[in-house]
Order: sequence, then C-alpha cells, then structure tokens
Amino acid sequence: MNQLPHFVVETQSVWDVLQQETRPIALYGMGDGAEKILRVCKQRNIPIAGIFASDEFVRGHSFAGYPVKRRCELEQELGDFVAVIAFASSRPEVLALFDDLDRTHTTYAPDVPVAEGALFDLDFVQAHRAELEQAYGLLADDRSRDVFAATVNFKLSGKLQWLRDYTDSRAEAFARYLKPHGQEHFVDLGAYNGDTIRELLQYTNGTYASITALEPDKKTFKKLKKYVEQVGLARIRLVNAGAWDQPGEMLFAGKAGRNSVLTPVMHTVSHDRRVVTIPVESVDHVLDGAPCTLLKLDVEGAERMALEGARHTIQTYRPRIALSAYHRSEDLYELPLLLHDMCPDVRIGMLHHPYVPAWETNFYITFG
Repeated sequence: MNQLPHFVVETQSVWDVLQQETRPIALYGMGDGAEKILRVCKQRNIPIAGIFASDEFVRGHSFAGYPVKRRCELEQELGDFVAVIAFASSRPEVLALFDDLDRTHTTYAPDVPVAEGALFDLDFVQAHRAELEQAYGLLADDRSRDVFAATVNFKLSGKLQWLRDYTDSRAEAFARYLKPHGQEHFVDLGAYNGDTIRELLQYTNGTYASITALEPDKKTFKKLKKYVEQVGLARIRLVNAGAWDQPGEMLFAGKAGRNSVLTPVMHTVSHDRRVVTIPVESVDHVLDGAPCTLLKLDVEGAERMALEGARHTIQTYRPRIALSAYHRSEDLYELPLLLHDMCPDVRIGMLHHPYVPAWETNFYITFG
C-alpha cells in the first residue's frame, strides 16, 4: 500500500466502509447528488435499502425506483440503518438536521465531484500523495493547513465531524484575506445573479473602481443584468460567457447553477443534462491590460483553465483572489501548484464555510 499524506488519519474511504456494512443503508435526499451516489453504489455493489427525505418533501412519490419515505417511517421499517446524505445545503436548519441525524445514526456524506472527474477515494489519495503534500506545504498559516487536512479527511471518510470542527464564516475570509476597499477593480468569474457583487458592495459601502462580471448561463445572466440595472451600477461590464484559458466556444451542460460544467465541443456529455454551445472568454483577453485588484473564481470545475486565462493579469497586478476548491477532486492540489508556478511568492490561505458536503471550501490568495 502506498503511504498516505502525513496529515491523513482516515485510512478507509467511505465507499469501502459502506461495502463492508451489514446494516441497511438509506439515502437521505434526492436529485443530482443522489443520482451520482447511486451510480457509485451500483458500481461498487453497495445495496441501498431505501430513500428518505425531510417530511415536507415527502408526497407519496418515488425517486430512482425507490418510494420516498419519511425518516421515521424508515426507522420503523429498518431499525438501525446507516444514513448517507445525498444532497448539499448551507441552510442552518438543514445543517442542524444533518447533525441530529449524525447523533442518532451512523451517518456519512460521501464526496462526489460537483463536476465530472475522479472520485476522491483511497486510491486517489494514494496516487496523488506527493501533490497533496506539496499543496499542503504551500499553505500560509496554521488554520489553512488544518482546513486542508480536514477537507482531505472528510472527502475520504464522509464523516461530518471533519467539517463541523473546521468551519469559518464568510466574514472571516473578508477580514483575514480579501479586505476589500472602495477602489477595487473587481473581476467576478461565475457572477451568478450578482450575489458576490452585492456582498462586495456591503463591505465597501457601495464604492468601487470597476467591475467585470462573467456568467455563462443565459437565464442567470438575465437576472444578473436585471440586478445591475435595478441598483444602477456604473463602471460595470457584463459578459455572457464562461471563463476559460482563451476565447472560443464550449459545451455548457448543467442546470443553471450548481452541477454545471464546461466541456470542449468535441467531447460528449453524459447523463440527462441540458447542453448548449456558449462563448468562453479569458480574463486576459477581456481586460486587455486593464487592472484587476480583486478576482473571484467560482466556475463549476473550470477554475484551472480560468486561472491560466488570467495568468498575465495575475502576474502583473497580483490581485487578491477568492478561488473555489471543491468542484473537482484534483482542485485541492492542482490549483495551489498552478498559482505557485505563476507567482512563487504567492500566499495561499484556505477556509471552509458552512456547507455539507465540502462545498464552499475556498483558497484565498494574497501576495508578498
């Protein structure tokens, strides 16, 4: 067996544990996450005894061939079952439900990539031990190293305690790393409906130097444009395109937000996703030498390519960066190593914000 990184204490993946489980296994939740988990369970011969949902979502319907039941109904039918959380949430009331489930049942939240890609299991951790160690060594402070280690242990084991014990508010990221001011040249990749722009303006009392925002989904882009018009923001450029390493066209597959993914046009896209061809842009091309002081990347798995497309801008202006680290299994090591290659004096922080599974786990980049 290959040696694990020194900060990994979980020695079995959640999938191996579930394979060995003798108690009934029940999925909590429906939707894209549940479909992904069911596919992995089928591949690994992990039997699922039932599916349950929160009481308000149980309407006598079925999902993936299973009748959707209330938790209390499955408890009566199955007795002591193992619960597998199969959807994501940041809502405090839902996170409280997860914690309650974890107190009464053996509970796991398996990590399945938001974008397509390698599963984060024991084989993956062993195969990429050296890169994970290198990424860990690049982190700038103790909290970031603790969060990185907890994230790897969570992704491997699916145990909620790893997230529960290493979660910080988004306000902590702004206070510790981003520190926005009223003269920001803000570039927002994956602008969604303007939520991050709103957040930024709360910290700067509505002042800024310029804003450039890219959003690929047409319906979401309309919401972004409507928000900008309603608020009356000036010095803002909206681009209905995805972020990539160069201008062009890509397949965009997804559901107007989470679980969306950019794919080269020559590739095929699996499953029942809505697929359209969209324009993509690079930061360097869009800005054409204009300044950037604050850069956000939340681009549903295209972070590495989007960083490549901002290489000149990053090397020239050294903006503070908020960078999603959770869409692909490889992001945990590829993104820090790429940033270090661009700028050897980069300082990389990492925080996890309230979310189960390990979504909203971000790198925060400063320089000098």
